[in-house]
Amino acid sequence: MTEQGAARRPAVPWRLHAFLASVCVLGALGLVLTLWLAPWPSLSGTQAWSIAFLAVAAIVGEVRPVPISRGTETAENISTSAPFVLASVAVGGVGVAVVVQVVASLCDDVVHRRPLLKSAFNTAQYVLSVLAARAVFCALTGLPYFADPVPVGPRHLGALLLAGVTMVAVNRLLVAVVVSLATTLPLDAVVRDDARFVLATHAVLLCIGGVAAAVAQDGVTVLALLVAPVVAVYATAAAASRHAHQASHDALTGLGNRERLHRQLDAHLAAAQGPGSGPGLVLLDLDHFKTINDSLGHPVGDVLLREVAARLCAALGDDVSAHRLGGDEFAVVVDGDLPQTLAVAHRLLTSLEAPMRVDRLELLVRASAGVAVAPDHGTTSDALMKNADIALYHAKLERDRISTYSPALDVNSVDRLQLLADLRVAIDTGQLDVAYQVQVDLTSGHVVAVEALIRWRHPQRGPVAPDDFIPLAENSGLIAELTSYVLDNALAALAGWRAAGHDLRMSVNLSTRHLSDLALPRQVAEALARHGVEPGALVLEVTETGILSDPARVDVVIAALREQGVAIAVDDYGTGHASLGYLKRLEIDELKVDRSFVSDMRRNHQDFVIVRSTIALARDLGLRVVAEGIEDADTARSLAELGCDVGQGYHLGRPTSAAEIVARLSDERRAAGAAAAARIVPGR
Repeated sequence: MTEQGAARRPAVPWRLHAFLASVCVLGALGLVLTLWLAPWPSLSGTQAWSIAFLAVAAIVGEVRPVPISRGTETAENISTSAPFVLASVAVGGVGVAVVVQVVASLCDDVVHRRPLLKSAFNTAQYVLSVLAARAVFCALTGLPYFADPVPVGPRHLGALLLAGVTMVAVNRLLVAVVVSLATTLPLDAVVRDDARFVLATHAVLLCIGGVAAAVAQDGVTVLALLVAPVVAVYATAAAASRHAHQASHDALTGLGNRERLHRQLDAHLAAAQGPGSGPGLVLLDLDHFKTINDSLGHPVGDVLLREVAARLCAALGDDVSAHRLGGDEFAVVVDGDLPQTLAVAHRLLTSLEAPMRVDRLELLVRASAGVAVAPDHGTTSDALMKNADIALYHAKLERDRISTYSPALDVNSVDRLQLLADLRVAIDTGQLDVAYQVQVDLTSGHVVAVEALIRWRHPQRGPVAPDDFIPLAENSGLIAELTSYVLDNALAALAGWRAAGHDLRMSVNLSTRHLSDLALPRQVAEALARHGVEPGALVLEVTETGILSDPARVDVVIAALREQGVAIAVDDYGTGHASLGYLKRLEIDELKVDRSFVSDMRRNHQDFVIVRSTIALARDLGLRVVAEGIEDADTARSLAELGCDVGQGYHLGRPTSAAEIVARLSDERRAAGAAAAARIVPGR
C-alpha cells in the first residue's frame, strides 16, 4: 500500500467487514470440501520425501518473506512459499497443496503474533488462491480436479506456470480489494500500483516452482539444488531493501530522514479533504543539546538521541512515524487539524520529561516544538516546513515550549534572523564592547566591585539593547562566545586594576543556558589563569530561573566553580517566583536585590518590607547583599541603615568604560590620601 493510500481514512467499514467475512466463509468452505473430497493416496519413498521437502520449504518461505522495495522505501514483504506450494499443486494434488499452504500460513501468523481475524483472512485467501490455481492447471491439462498426483513433464509446465499466475493474481486481488475498501482508492489504481512492483519477483519464483515440480520425481537431492536460486532471490531483494531503508532512514536512530518526511507530507497533502483538515507538522528541537555534546562527548549525545527517538516512537504508537532531520531536530506528520496536531506536540514533549540515564548519569532532556497545519499555514511541504521552523524558533526564543505559526511570527522572525546574522559578524569583527558599572560600599562610599555588561553598537541600527540580542545568542549557541568575550575582557581589565593596587571584585553574568554547561568551570579556570586573577576576585551572577532550569547539572557546575574559589551571586533575587530551597541546597556568596523592589522602596511599604526581609535573611545566612537600582541618595542611606553591604545604580554610577573606572578609582585614591594626610597633620 502506498503512503498516499495510508494517508486516507476508512470511509465505509461495513463493506470492508462484509468482504472480509465473505472471504473467510468461502475459504473455510473450500478447505472443508477439499479435505473431504480430495484423494489421500499413501505416499512413500521418493514422492513422500519430495512432498515433505516442498512443505518445509513452503513453511520457511512463508515465515521468512522477501522484502520488496518501491523506490527508496521497503514497501512490503513477499512470501517465497509460492514456488513450493505451486509445485505441490501438481506433485501432491490439491489436498496436499492446500494443507501445505494452510500450515505455512498459520506458522507465519503464530510467529508474528497476528490477530485471530487477520490470520483467518490470510488462511482463507490462500486456500482460495490454491484452489483457483488447481482449477486452471486441471482445465489446461485435462486432469480431474480431485485426481491423484501425476508426474510432471515438460508438457505440464506451461499449464503449471499459468496456474501459478492465477494463484498469485487471486491472492493479490483479494488483498487489493481490502486496500481499496480501507482507503477509498479505486480498485484498478491499487491493482496497477501493486502489480508494477511484485511482477518481476513473482515471475522468478513461479519459474522456480515449475522446475521444482518437474524435478520432484528425481528426489530431495535434486530439489535441494533449487535452494540456491531461492536464496539468491532472497539475498538480492534483502540487499535492495537495506539500501532502500538506508536511503530513507537515519542511520543513528532508525527514524525516517528528511527525504522520507517530505514524501509522507506530500502524500498527506494530496489526500487532504477540505479546508482545515490538515495535515499538521510538528518540528521538535532539543534544548541545550550542544552543551551535552561539548561537555560529555558525542558518544553520550548519540545515546541520548537514540533514547529520544525511542520515546517519541512510544508516544506516537504504530500509526504515526517520527523523523530525524539531522542534529537534534525531529519531525512528525499528523493526519489531523490544529487541535489534533497540538495534542501530538504535547504528547511528544511529555514523553521527554523523565530523566534519561546514560551510564551513571541522569540527564534531563527538554525540547521545544513548532507547529504548522495545512492549509492555513501552507499548502506545500516546503511551506509547512518553513513555517513550522519559524514557530519552533519563536518557541525557543520565548521559552513557550510549543508555538503555532502565525504571519506575525514570520515578519518578526525575519528581523530577528537578520539580527542574529549581524551578531555573528559583530563577534568576529569586534563590534562588541564591555561596559562596567560600579558597586559601592554603602558605608564608606568606596567602589568595591564592578559589574561587566555587554554592549553592542550596530553599524546601521546604532545601540542594540542586550535584551534584544542576548536571547538570540542563548538560543543559537552564540552565548558561549559572548560569555567568553565578556569574561576575557573583564578579567583583563580587573588584572590591570588590581596590579595598580585597586582591590576590586568583578561580577560577570551567566545566562541560563551557560549555567548548565559542564565545561564552564574549566573555561573559567583557564581564563583566571590566563590573566593571573585570583578566583576569589571573580563573582559569577546567576538567576533563580537559571538555577531551577536544570537543577542536577546546575548543582554540579556551581559546586565546581565554588571549589575553585569563585564566588556565586543570585541576581534579580525575588523575581524568579522560586522556592528558597536552593539557598539551602547551594553554597552561594551574594544576593542581589532586584531593582523592581529597591527603586520604589521609600514610597511603597510592601517593597520596603521585602527589601528589609531580604537583607535580614542574607545577613543571617552570612551572605553579602547588593541592592540594585539605587536612583537617589535617600534610598542609598535607607539601605545602609537596614544593613545592606553594597549598592549599585545610576545614582552611584552609570555603566561606563574601563578608562573611566580607572579615573574614578584614581580620584578615590587621591581623596583617601588627602583625608589621611589631613588626619595626620590637622589644619591642613
